[in-house]
Amino acid sequence: MSAAFPFVALVAGYLIGSLSFAVIVSRLMRLDDPRTYGSRNPGATNVLRSGNKAAAILTLGLDALKGFAAVVVAAWLAAHFGASGAALEWTLALAGLGAFVGHLWPVYFRFKGGKGVATAAGVLFGINPWLGLATIATWIIIAAFFRYSSLAALVSAAFAPFYQFLIWGGGPEGVVIVVISLLLVWRHAANISKLLAGTESKLGQKVGGAVAPPHGARR
Repeated sequence: MSAAFPFVALVAGYLIGSLSFAVIVSRLMRLDDPRTYGSRNPGATNVLRSGNKAAAILTLGLDALKGFAAVVVAAWLAAHFGASGAALEWTLALAGLGAFVGHLWPVYFRFKGGKGVATAAGVLFGINPWLGLATIATWIIIAAFFRYSSLAALVSAAFAPFYQFLIWGGGPEGVVIVVISLLLVWRHAANISKLLAGTESKLGQKVGGAVAPPHGARR
């Protein structure tokens, strides 16, 4: 049973991660679909461009929670069914990777997902709360100084594996954290180009200086 847990955790994590809360929250709060305005990215930063801070905060929290929940639930189930050693480590790591990949390519939303920053943070907290705190602190510092969410995400993605290997070593967690960081950087390719060109939007800045069109408005 324990040998199959890593694969089961990967699939279960993917299904949990496929819950795109930017879209779900926007629908429940009768806001425009975040995939239709701004960066068209279904994530908290783009939801913030709608002008609804509550929706953005709720999206951020739920996206992070699903990454955390995937790891914690996998840990509880694996321990309950007797998984241990390498099987347990791979179970936790792959549950987190599954949740992150699910956010990027959600099966419930035609595989069109976000960039995964909040979900990655939740996964890190689930794997190692201290690593999660260190990475979030890095994000906050960069965002506070430069006001670019994308830059903060890129720097955090670079430092997360560094923290892991320097303080806690490698193992399955280290491998998965490297993969998540590389995917995060790849998903921010367009943001990197905008940062270099000086055209990247800052935190809270509405694209074009205007609020997203009201719900139901023609585009």
